Amino acid sequence: MIKPSRISFGGTAGIVTSMALIAGLDAAATGRASMVSALLIAAFADNLTDSLSVHMYQESERLEQKEAFIGTLSNFVTRLFLCLSFVLIVALLPGHIAAVWGLTWGTSLLVILSCMLARYRGVSAMSEVTKHLAVTLAIILVSQRIGHWIAAHVI
Repeated sequence: MIKPSRISFGGTAGIVTSMALIAGLDAAATGRASMVSALLIAAFADNLTDSLSVHMYQESERLEQKEAFIGTLSNFVTRLFLCLSFVLIVALLPGHIAAVWGLTWGTSLLVILSCMLARYRGVSAMSEVTKHLAVTLAIILVSQRIGHWIAAHVI
């Protein structure tokens, strides 16, 4: 079994950030190129920033150098592959259908990750899934509101 601590931060960040970008940019009606660009920027620039932050935090906690490197690398790789999976969805599917599939894919991944974490911690999977999906829904709704506001007032 994969140790959830190796993939939970990068996995969650990759999933929820990608879902928020897709929801917000779809609401703003920005088009496929903008959505793919934003997802790729998140997959690389934001991911590298988060990975550096994780690494510096681990160093501040005086984690052994090898463990800090493994944690940083697993965070980066996990998030990169997850973000790229959303890029594929947006690149291959037309418009709003890509948004629906992206949100469905992200929800499925988050449920799986939440269940893995619940099992690892020995707590209720339903409780973990509910909490994580509730926060994700709030993030998506805020992102959609921002997208609608941009479409109405900026574009």
